Amino acid sequence: MLRLWDIIGKDPAVRPLHELDTDALLDILPEIPLWVKCPDYERVDWLNKFLLDMWPYLDKAICAMIRSTTQPMFAEYIGKYKIKAIEFEHLTLGTLPPIIQGRFFIVLVILITSAAMLNGFLVPKVKNLVCELQLSNEMNVQSSLKVYETNEKDLVMEPAIKWAGNPNIVLMVQLLSARFRFQLVDLQIFAAPRVALKPLVPTFPCFANIVVSLMERPHVDFGLKILGGDVMSIPGLYRLVQDMIKKQVASLYLWPQNQYIPVLDASTVLIKKPVGILHVKVVRAKKLLKADILGTSDPYVKLNLTGEKLPAKKTTIKKKSLNPEWNENFKLVVKEPESQALQLQVFDWDKVGGHDRLGMQFVPLKVLTHRETKEFTLDLLRHTNISDSQDKKKRGQIVLELTYVPFRVDSIEFSGPLGGNDGRGSASGKSSSDDESLSGAGLLSVNVQGAEDVEGKHHRNPYALVLFRGERKKTKMIKRTRDPRWNEEFQFTLDKPPLHELIRIEVMSKRTSFSFRSKESLGHVEINLNDVVHNGRMNQKYHLIDSKNGVIHVEIRWSTV
Repeated sequence: MLRLWDIIGKDPAVRPLHELDTDALLDILPEIPLWVKCPDYERVDWLNKFLLDMWPYLDKAICAMIRSTTQPMFAEYIGKYKIKAIEFEHLTLGTLPPIIQGRFFIVLVILITSAAMLNGFLVPKVKNLVCELQLSNEMNVQSSLKVYETNEKDLVMEPAIKWAGNPNIVLMVQLLSARFRFQLVDLQIFAAPRVALKPLVPTFPCFANIVVSLMERPHVDFGLKILGGDVMSIPGLYRLVQDMIKKQVASLYLWPQNQYIPVLDASTVLIKKPVGILHVKVVRAKKLLKADILGTSDPYVKLNLTGEKLPAKKTTIKKKSLNPEWNENFKLVVKEPESQALQLQVFDWDKVGGHDRLGMQFVPLKVLTHRETKEFTLDLLRHTNISDSQDKKKRGQIVLELTYVPFRVDSIEFSGPLGGNDGRGSASGKSSSDDESLSGAGLLSVNVQGAEDVEGKHHRNPYALVLFRGERKKTKMIKRTRDPRWNEEFQFTLDKPPLHELIRIEVMSKRTSFSFRSKESLGHVEINLNDVVHNGRMNQKYHLIDSKNGVIHVEIRWSTV
């Protein structure tokens, strides 16, 4: 092969780029890439290569979905208007996959990775635009994207998509013995969908469902050839077909209609929520075992629901009694009434050493009738294996009363407004006339999701304290951070709605080593619960008092029975 320097008789001059003038640089690099012009731009060549390799398989999958969707539609016309058959003779989206450029997927990766922690500090209410990205895609796809963060565990995007490909779509219609072929050419699609990834979960790909809806009627431009001629050029037909397509698509997908696409199996991402309260009255026990040397016992009862990690409830200790009377009441939060069971364990209290278990028993919640009190007299067992032939020893009986009260459906699925305030830890409720109509027991759930910009003078190992009606509950401590993510939920069973009451949340820091200043306050907030009672739920960010820039994200729910 003849080389240039063989002709000119000398080797070409090689100089570093910084020594070249502007004209020489433009000759070598006529188009400065975006990753040079925009410091925060990231190349996604790997993604384009991935789409190029995957496009034949995506094409087959999408076309298979189109066939399955249109088949019942075509079947409705068979036999009508002397139509004998309607089928796709050719159906492919072509060879041109989307070629992505810009920050689109970089932003998605950042947001979805944050979502995978399920601790992302989300903004109260739906904020205005967070990111507006203009993507300059080569060849056949252009799109601009709006990405929103909300105070919920979801991610909402609104891309404006323009796609022009080279599909080969031929539809054959058999009318009597004649076959007519309709070929779709020059297909272009302009749409503005809203894509919601929800809920965000700590399981790859970090969201359980995709919900798609169109924010405006789509525009679909194409040519339709029949017998070699483009029928769309017939006056009036183009507008008629456009209106038909828009109406058909709008009836299916125009907001608030949507297309729900499951991504993960519901059982793998199910987040269990309280659905009711189990009222337990431990009445008495009879003829318990003699655990002490003197022929008596010091019994008490521990009770809890299976599948829960919460500490068990305990009755008082009845000294020197084999037939104790308690008549003590407890409330347990139920999440799965069809599968959970009440576990009862009777112990003998000992001043020194471990406490001896005198017996145990289970009561499945599914045997209870809603809102009806049922009394049980149960024989105590050594363990849960009731078929144990060696367990013949009588351990006494326990008597209790159980009542399962489910929450109202409207308090589980909150459909009302979220309520709002100025974000400074105060909220105003409704009028006093509304307060009189709100009564009854319920469950107050407080989810302390995280905080931002909490700074201590001496150290920053933040944790949160939830103070309500004399109860004090604490999150785990996160070491060496100003932006802790706790995502811990605390529950309070109440006999009446917490109207005109405040819940106080403090952010504290604790030094891990010994020091005279081992603890310090990083700020606090007091939240009026009126709006929570009226609306059922609040999910907001609050500025911390006595903190320069600190904010805390709290979700509070009130479920009534």
